[in-house]
Amino acid sequence: MAITRQRLRQLVGLSEEPITLRAAHLEQRGDYLVEHLTLTIGETEVRGILTRPLEARGRLPAILYGHSHGGAYGIGADELLDGREYLLDPLGPIFARAGYVTLCIDMPVFGKRATVSEGYAAKALLWYGKGLFGQMLCDHAAALTYLAARADVDPSRIGAFGISMGCTLSYWLAAMDERIAAVAHLCCFADLRTMIEQGAHDGHGIYLVVPGLLNEADAGAIGALVAPRPQLICIGEADALTPPLAVERAFAEASAAYAQAPERLRLVSEPGVGHRETRRMREAMLAFFAEHLG
Repeated sequence: MAITRQRLRQLVGLSEEPITLRAAHLEQRGDYLVEHLTLTIGETEVRGILTRPLEARGRLPAILYGHSHGGAYGIGADELLDGREYLLDPLGPIFARAGYVTLCIDMPVFGKRATVSEGYAAKALLWYGKGLFGQMLCDHAAALTYLAARADVDPSRIGAFGISMGCTLSYWLAAMDERIAAVAHLCCFADLRTMIEQGAHDGHGIYLVVPGLLNEADAGAIGALVAPRPQLICIGEADALTPPLAVERAFAEASAAYAQAPERLRLVSEPGVGHRETRRMREAMLAFFAEHLG
């Protein structure tokens, strides 16, 4: 039997944390606006960066942006404005110019929250049968709550996007939270059991360990929970973090859930490409959100 949305929530430990806006500083950068936010999630202060169009009326479509890992713990939400070496260029301005309100927050141990190491935080949680990824997803869900409640956002048109760690944040949260209307993710969708078989799993951070997950589900089953909502998967075929056989197995499992609407699941697979965004991926992603978020 396929895993249910509720069971995945239990395994991850997803909870509804209250989120409050404490402060906001508005900055105009040419033809778009940036909001530097101070949020409180539960009892934790969290930095958020939001981009939006300079001139807009009514409620806009929005993107919940999950930042990547890349071993650069000091970056976090700054990725939205500054980009990363494996992105073509920063996506905050791109999304704003395309008409989206886009929010990224610092995940635990990243950005302004990089006060302890990933191993330090993950090991402490694992002793209690929890995982760092579960904590990240709780915070990401709280950011979604804040985004959906904004007066300038249409809560029925919120998409999720991310590359690498942001990929997993995006499609896992979409699997568990139907408020996400469409999800596009890059460079981290692969069957975990196959990666263990091939010895490729150790390339991923310890943050991704969810105790007991593989006794019940794998990446494909999680991707399947997004159905029938639209989902775009982009991978590089030479990416060590997404070995071809692992991608093939995960995509086959997710595809079964889209049997009644196969056009809502798309795979962009780039031969000879490693762990990075390509022009083809960028064009596919922007077209995907334009089609499904309007």
